[in-house]
Amino acid sequence: MEVKSLGYRTDLIFPGFDGEIIDRGAYTVIRTPSNPTFYWGNFLLFADPPAEGDYPRWTGLFAKEIGTPPLTRHMTFGWDTVRGEQGMTAPFLENGFRLEESTVLTAHTLTPPAHSAQDMVVRPLESDEDWAQSVENQVATREPEFTEADYRVFRQRAMERYRKMAARGLGDWFGGFLGNRLVADLGIFHAGRVGRYQSVQTHPEFRRRGAAGTLVYKASRYAINRYGLETLVIVAETDSAAGRLYQSLGFAAAEIQVGLEKWKFDAVHG
Repeated sequence: MEVKSLGYRTDLIFPGFDGEIIDRGAYTVIRTPSNPTFYWGNFLLFADPPAEGDYPRWTGLFAKEIGTPPLTRHMTFGWDTVRGEQGMTAPFLENGFRLEESTVLTAHTLTPPAHSAQDMVVRPLESDEDWAQSVENQVATREPEFTEADYRVFRQRAMERYRKMAARGLGDWFGGFLGNRLVADLGIFHAGRVGRYQSVQTHPEFRRRGAAGTLVYKASRYAINRYGLETLVIVAETDSAAGRLYQSLGFAAAEIQVGLEKWKFDAVHG
């Protein structure tokens, strides 16, 4: 199965580094053995939206390809379309799934934010302390439904992957620093001339001060200059404040990405 959508295609940059991507023809298996509770790192990607009869078929395939409780505590499905096609999702929603709709935004270059954090220094993470601060920032900004202990394990594993990718020259993780304190962070990694943002987060104590916009903009300048990127890709929940911020910097909506997730077994978010 050739993945056409830019959103899912750039999602696969990451399991392509240290995970497993297995083409089954009508669907693709994505696994991240190093981080089994990363549910968008362990999922099935189908060519088309769900149709009649797909609920038992898809969940059966997930059990076969990814796993079942208690070792696997989630089920996640995506489909390779670009206009937000939903198909027959009702059987999934009736059985505890949540529909995830995101906007895939792209830009060739960004404009400076109208409100910038002028005192914040933006640079790639370097030291062990830098990376440890990034973990703490991501844990502090997690959604409230995720326990700190479980999310910390997930995030530490995720940051280990990103640090290895950065060491290979595949991108960088950036921090926004006020003095020695990291107050915001994000990643930009690339495949060829396309760069994909990851996990833009600002510490709750430093929000609404221009940190996120400044970080997204300055990190883009660094990544474009260092890696010769021609297209930047960022994904945000549809109709969200984050999406509006990115558009104010020059991103434009390119695709609508849809998926289904269920994590009633206390899996952590990815």
